[in-house]
Amino acid sequence: MKRPFNAPDEFVVGFFKSTQSLWQGFAKAAVAPGAAPASPDEAALEALSRRAQRLGLLQLDYLEKQTALWASAFGGTPAKAPAVVATDAGDRRFSAAEWRDNPAYSLLKQCYLLNARLIGDVVEAVDLEPRAKRRLRFYARQFVDLASPANFVATNPDVAKLAVETQGESLRTGLANLIADLDKGGVSITDETAFEVGRNVAVSKGAVVFENELFQLIQYAPLTETVASRPLVIVPPCINKFYILDLQPENSFVRFAVEAGLTVFVVSWRNPDASCDDLTWEDYVAIGAMKAIDLALVISQADKVNAIGWCVGGTILSCALAILRVHGDDRIASVTLLTTLLDYEDPGDLGVFVDEQGVVQREQTIGRRGIYPGAELAFVFQTLRANDLIWPNVINNYLKGKSPPPFDLLYWNADVTNLSGPMYAYYLRNMYLENNLRIPGRLTLCGTPVDLRRVDMPSYILGTQEDHIVPWCSAYRSTQLFGGPSQFVLGASGHIAGVVNPAKKNKRKFWIDGPLDGDAEDWLAGAREAPGSWWSHWLNWLNANRGESVPARVKLGAAGFPEVEAAPGRYVKARAK
Repeated sequence: MKRPFNAPDEFVVGFFKSTQSLWQGFAKAAVAPGAAPASPDEAALEALSRRAQRLGLLQLDYLEKQTALWASAFGGTPAKAPAVVATDAGDRRFSAAEWRDNPAYSLLKQCYLLNARLIGDVVEAVDLEPRAKRRLRFYARQFVDLASPANFVATNPDVAKLAVETQGESLRTGLANLIADLDKGGVSITDETAFEVGRNVAVSKGAVVFENELFQLIQYAPLTETVASRPLVIVPPCINKFYILDLQPENSFVRFAVEAGLTVFVVSWRNPDASCDDLTWEDYVAIGAMKAIDLALVISQADKVNAIGWCVGGTILSCALAILRVHGDDRIASVTLLTTLLDYEDPGDLGVFVDEQGVVQREQTIGRRGIYPGAELAFVFQTLRANDLIWPNVINNYLKGKSPPPFDLLYWNADVTNLSGPMYAYYLRNMYLENNLRIPGRLTLCGTPVDLRRVDMPSYILGTQEDHIVPWCSAYRSTQLFGGPSQFVLGASGHIAGVVNPAKKNKRKFWIDGPLDGDAEDWLAGAREAPGSWWSHWLNWLNANRGESVPARVKLGAAGFPEVEAAPGRYVKARAK
């Protein structure tokens, strides 16, 4: 027989004692950082008083909600009574009806959510410098995500029900899936057997027209009778493979550009192995981006090119353009940066993983020669979106014994790429740790001081609203580093989905035309919202620099640059080991 709440038993008393201990532990941790000196002045005492007041209010709110929750659970309140604490919008972990209708599961869920909220609130109340605060926030979130009752067999109603229905077969299959993933070295996030590069992803027609030890240059076949005289050169990130821009015809940015009458060249970076473990950041700039620009000009016989860089590809491209302009090279008509960091003051959650000790360790182990494994970097990226890329797959694959569904974008995400150790160590120190690129002349590449102010051609800079890798406010700062006229655009969604937003589907929205004379928030306050994809807006912007219309060439390549092999080429098919 259910006991009323007003006659609490030892369990309830014990729960509240545990809650008080939990609170005291967090309060102690919150007060310790930045504690007042032995002889605090008036300002320090006032700061401590404000912090104590914030923590006290948090404690009071937490205990009030716990009291209401347990009163509901033990006082006979109907199971469908309004929740004391609700799940956040978009949180799909508790979508099963049992989390709402079953009193035990409802209590378990709400206790978890209250404790999770307490941890988050205490973290926000702690007085720390921004880098330390971000680190604390990140690891607290990892702990909270891990502790969700949805992640365990005994406390997930869907898992328990499926285990009963299958007489334990789902758990047996899940264990087999876990063993297979342990052998593979990572959580399976999609059905990798459903796709093959060159067969049903990266299928746009074209040819490799050049290759060196670092990259292959792909030229795509025209789809129009006439094309713009100035080609488009795309420098993708070297930490992923280029075909995110050419997944399938319906979501291919490459195809979109070719259908718009552009001659498209794409850099396909090599997946480094032991034979190229000494490649440097300067190599990626000089024999990578700069070489690709030269080749596109020679093959197309154009006066100028338009260039695009995405993520770290945009950082590499920007270094290349700054060097070229110092030497009087004016063959770049425009530059487009897609979710790219040039100012690393706020690098997002990736900054959590970078500190002096860690960078020194990388420099000592792989800074001269070596390979940084792609699987390690892929795991880092997955932790940034653990509730999208890790825990749903843990539940689906291991607790329910199912296989992940096929998804082209996640197939690309799982197709990891190694990095050359010297390049990676340089990137960590000079960008993420010391933020040197934004300072004119601080870095010297190819014997030339790098000054981003020399990048004075028109620039189109895209940030995305929910980007967890390149915060959009940081992407916006590139407009204040370049020396030419800039167009900043803010797309909806995140680092990948915000970029891969096909124009024909006309989904999502973007913001344009904010003032560029203030900070990012000032820009957004003055910007206007536009429906659909930024692709069409970008194409209209590019038209001013596309050159004249000329007959499309039937044969790809040029004299001295014959077709090496059909696109997408060998380099992109090499799997990281």
